[in-house]
Amino acid sequence: MATEKLNLGSPSPEFNNLPGIDGKKHSLKSFTGHKCLVIVFSCNHCPYVQAYEDRMIAFQREYAPKGVQLVAINSNETVNYPEDNFEEMVKRAKQQGFNFPYLRDDDQSVATAFGATHTPEFFLFDQQRTLRYHGKMDDNYQNPGAVKAHFLLNAVDAVLSGEEVKEKETYSIGCTIKWK
Repeated sequence: MATEKLNLGSPSPEFNNLPGIDGKKHSLKSFTGHKCLVIVFSCNHCPYVQAYEDRMIAFQREYAPKGVQLVAINSNETVNYPEDNFEEMVKRAKQQGFNFPYLRDDDQSVATAFGATHTPEFFLFDQQRTLRYHGKMDDNYQNPGAVKAHFLLNAVDAVLSGEEVKEKETYSIGCTIKWK
């Protein structure tokens, strides 16, 4: 279980050989060259994650041309949550049309290294892979049309503009990561 959260200004923890729904193994180095890297701890079964999937797809579509990469990582245990296993991840990504890597952290070491506790939980790293924002995507998971504060978008825009992120941390709401 995660005990210590990653502090703002910290370098991204390394990760290696995480299987992706694309059939490849991914590491932190797989995403070298992007101006920003957004890691979101995600899963299949959580209704909060499901409410954000379309926004995550839209985010990647809008920000990929600007050099931003979103990567979803599923760290949930699968004995009690079989809908979060790798085969179901592949099905969900295809069904929803994910346009970003979706990786499996079966031993939960990546979630532990990040200090992640919820799904969805977003970590924004700049080009040097320094943590610049941590928290939720926006202020209304239920209704995208009622969003008033775009925490992640504002943070990414600030980093891309070479500015200081104004709101650096928000509390992630959602399902807790299901630990082994």
